[in-house]
Amino acid sequence: MIYLDYSATTPILPEVLDSYNKVTEEYFANTQSIHKLGTKSNELLKSATKQIAELLGINEDEFDYVSGATEANNMAILGACEANKRFGNRICVSKMEHPSIYGICKHLEEKGYIIDYVGVTQEGLIDLDELKQKVTPETILVSIACVNSETGARQPLGAIRQIIKKNNPNVLFHSDLTQAIGKVPVRMLYVDLGSISGEKVYGPGGIGLLYHARGVKIKPIQFGAHDGELKPGTKPLPLIVSFSKALRLALKDMDKKEEQIRKYQERIIEHLSSYPNVYINTSKYCIPHILNISIIGVQPETFIHALEADDIYLSSNTACYSGKPSPSVMAMYKDEARSKSSIRISLSHLTLPSEINQFLESFSKHYAELMKLN
Repeated sequence: MIYLDYSATTPILPEVLDSYNKVTEEYFANTQSIHKLGTKSNELLKSATKQIAELLGINEDEFDYVSGATEANNMAILGACEANKRFGNRICVSKMEHPSIYGICKHLEEKGYIIDYVGVTQEGLIDLDELKQKVTPETILVSIACVNSETGARQPLGAIRQIIKKNNPNVLFHSDLTQAIGKVPVRMLYVDLGSISGEKVYGPGGIGLLYHARGVKIKPIQFGAHDGELKPGTKPLPLIVSFSKALRLALKDMDKKEEQIRKYQERIIEHLSSYPNVYINTSKYCIPHILNISIIGVQPETFIHALEADDIYLSSNTACYSGKPSPSVMAMYKDEARSKSSIRISLSHLTLPSEINQFLESFSKHYAELMKLN
């Protein structure tokens, strides 16, 4: 099997799975229980929480554990709007966000909020001039993903924050950091709110965190939690400990991993650029881990299933948009044919050179077959 869909989800590393299994077997007590086993479990929870805080360069009281980035996005945006609605009713989001963001925006529009959508350049960067115009005295929140999940376009969080705070210092800046953490350096101080998912850093599914900087006001959207916490329920200790370990491993040797992945990406681009119907939807501002291409005249699903016959797996775009035109490619290139035929190849440091060779061979074979049919 050749897996090239790492941006959809990553496999859990063996050593991370070992941690999960060990904690499940030996630390199964509720962390709130006052008996000895509960106390041991709580100590392990505190240790994992401390490690995560140190790895991200934040304080231990600046994040809550959640089930993943989608829940974090909901808690951040809905909670921030509820806590700050007295200041205004406008929210800015980019035209290259994850579907979960747009689902939240639709809900907020039904409650009377106004959503201002900010465009991007052909290179995938936020149009900073347009952002300046759309951050108004009535704006209470801006949400822009650090790295786009479809094209890999990486946003300048520092510059975005500067514009936001200069226009309106009361505006909160939220970023979905899911596709950035573990791939590129992220300075958490650039954002007020951040969403992170464990399944994207070779950890288990069902765990993530919501970062909220000290002083940021957000109201809980779920109830029954302990004082000072945003999410109710018993802490999933095995998930938290294994997430902590996965995060530590993901942040280790990032430069070395990125260099390896960039070589893979360059090789693929060089090979695919020779085909007249293939368009490379990548700019110099895109991280190498995500390569988006369009094969004009071929349905993405057709090509994906053709590769699947060779045990090669990739996707049309973000898994939540699967089977639909890519909004991110459309936002960048304003080309409907290109957006309807986009395919995402996502790479990892776990990818082998031999897998790249086999993928390119399979691509060439199926490209030729499908072009003949057309």
